[in-house]
Amino acid sequence: MADAPRVVIVDDQALVRTGFRMILAADGIDVVAEAADGDAAVAAVRRTRPDVVLMDIRMPGTDGLEATRRILADETAPPRIVVLTTYDLDQYVYAALAAGASGFLLKDVTPEHLTAAVRLVRSGDALLAPAITRRLVERFAASSSGRSATPHRELAALTPRELEVLEALARGHTNAELAARFRLSEATVKTHVARILQKLGLRDRAQAVIAAYETGLVTPGSAGSGTSAG
Repeated sequence: MADAPRVVIVDDQALVRTGFRMILAADGIDVVAEAADGDAAVAAVRRTRPDVVLMDIRMPGTDGLEATRRILADETAPPRIVVLTTYDLDQYVYAALAAGASGFLLKDVTPEHLTAAVRLVRSGDALLAPAITRRLVERFAASSSGRSATPHRELAALTPRELEVLEALARGHTNAELAARFRLSEATVKTHVARILQKLGLRDRAQAVIAAYETGLVTPGSAGSGTSAG
């Protein structure tokens, strides 16, 4: 397939890389390189220019977080990065999302979910398990709650409806749930989300969730419906 996603797999375990390669290849997704550490990952991305990077966080030497930062800062058209993690969601995953990663996957992901995830982030969307992401962001946003939130000046550029959509998005609602909540079509919701990202200079929904908490639009532990659904 000429239009198949091109992927780099980064993990220090050879068996993980081999398993993921086989799953992706079986679905017509092209694995253009593998890497066992962060330095090799950065080099592989520079060499192959993939669409998506599956990035393990904890590796010897340069870890996945630092590699994520370097890749996203280094490339003029950087790939989408999906963080690979095990059972506990920790501050490294939060930091990777804040740095621009497009989402995360557990390493025991099903083959169907893995291939769907690669295609989803390649299309420009973010890969978020809404409830898990909300708990993750609340946990680590709370750790810096001693600092007063300073809203981005760009928030003033959002319309009242866009602020409502951003708040609901940050609380973990999918496009379908947003459409039902605001009595809009999913196409209109996608337009609102796209405008929010553009106005705030964000890459995708993952960064929008982070921004909503870090600007104080949404506060950790707050109730689920602070704004009117109009």
